[in-house]
Parts: sequence; C-alpha cells; structure tokens
Amino acid sequence: MTRRTDWAEYEHASPGAPRGRGTGGDTGSAPDGDGGYGDGGYGEERAHDGSHGAGPRGGRGRRRRGFGEPSAPREDEGAPSSSRAERGESSGDPAERARAICLRLLTGTPRTRKQLADALRKREIPEDVAEEVLSRFEEVGLIDDGAFADAWVESRHHGRGLARRALARELRTKGVDSALIDDAVAQLDSDQEEETARELVARKLRATRGLDRDKRIRRLAGMLARKGYPEGMALRVVRQALEEEGEDTEFLEDEGY
Repeated sequence: MTRRTDWAEYEHASPGAPRGRGTGGDTGSAPDGDGGYGDGGYGEERAHDGSHGAGPRGGRGRRRRGFGEPSAPREDEGAPSSSRAERGESSGDPAERARAICLRLLTGTPRTRKQLADALRKREIPEDVAEEVLSRFEEVGLIDDGAFADAWVESRHHGRGLARRALARELRTKGVDSALIDDAVAQLDSDQEEETARELVARKLRATRGLDRDKRIRRLAGMLARKGYPEGMALRVVRQALEEEGEDTEFLEDEGY
C-alpha cells in the first residue's frame, strides 16, 4: 500500500520553489545541470542591482541571487542521512523515493516539471508513480513552470543581456511549454531590448578600439547576435555607437541600417 504523506510538509520544505502555475513541456535538458536562474549580474557585461521574482507573474520580490548561483549553506548540510529527503531516497517505496528526489532537487533551486521528470526517469522511478508525484507537486505549488519562465526571463535578461529569441531557446531546452514561454518573453518589448543592446555595446566598445572599422562592426554585431538580438537592431545599435565615436558609417546607412 502506498504510504500517505502530509503534503503540507513539502509545501514548506523548499522555500526556493515557485508556486501558483504549472505545466509541462516535451523538450528536456539534464535535470542536474543549470537549473538555477542565471548569473545574477551581467558577468562580464554589467552589474545589476534590480529585482527578479520567482513567484507568480506580477509579484516580483527583492532579488537575492540569480539562476545558477549556489544557495546559502544550511546548518544541517552534510549531516549523514539524517534529513527526511535522504531517508526517502533510500526507501523501498517508489513514491516515497520520487518525493524525496524531487524535494532534494527543488531545495533552493526551482526546476521545471520536465527537469524533474527526467531526474525520476534516470533513477528508474516507474512512470505512473512519477506522474502522480509530479502532478501532486504542481497542485501544491512546488512545481510551477510559468513562474519559472517568468523569473528566468527577468534574471537572464538583466543578468546576461539576453534577448527574447535567446531566452525562448533556453526555456525550450528546459521543457517549458510554448504558451508559457510566449507569456514570459512578452515581459520584454523591443524598446527594452534595444536599450539593453545599447548598454552591451557601450561596455564592449572600448575593447574594440584600435581595430579597423569592419572588424569592430563584426565583433560588436556578432556579440549581440549571439545573445539573440535581431540583425537589423544589432547593426543599427552598433552604427549609432560608432557614429558617436566619429566613425564613418554611411555605408551601413546605404544598406538600410
């Protein structure tokens, strides 16, 4: 007989998990890989002191750390199999094992349903058991792909300067449903993307000084293209930045940029 568990316990066991909406996708990525929300600061591009939310849309909290940053150490970290999750993972009950695996993976780092499903499959949890456990986690708000996507877009745009196209690509690899991806990237509009593109170019511009004009253009436009910015926008932003430095960019204007 399947062991009954007080799900209220799990609702408080993972303070970093989003809640409020949930759905699954059908593309995946390694569940034990980059499950966090980015770099929390431009890394090489810029520092950012803003906020991002891991909760439902419209409720953004004060930024603590970005996706991918390690969570703060806990007092009981490293304790020998004393935690409930550790005991659960060694249980002979597949449902108990599945719950323990999901709780461990969700602790301090939000995950998508697809990432958790991949983790359970890798650990040979029966599919019907995995589906039941994952659906229950969605019901209590521990899995919320919509909130995950919202927070991912906010953090990765401000943290890495990624544009909508690149953000959508990343979310697809994590198994987020296309409709949720569309909703999440809609947080950004063209004006906001262009403003971020200008900031990225401004920070890289100095490093290209001394190069010939064509090489500068290729390097700066290529940097924006890798971050998902449309070609037209990238060349326009680069042209305007070079003009401010006194470069001749008439040939770009002749090409429509």
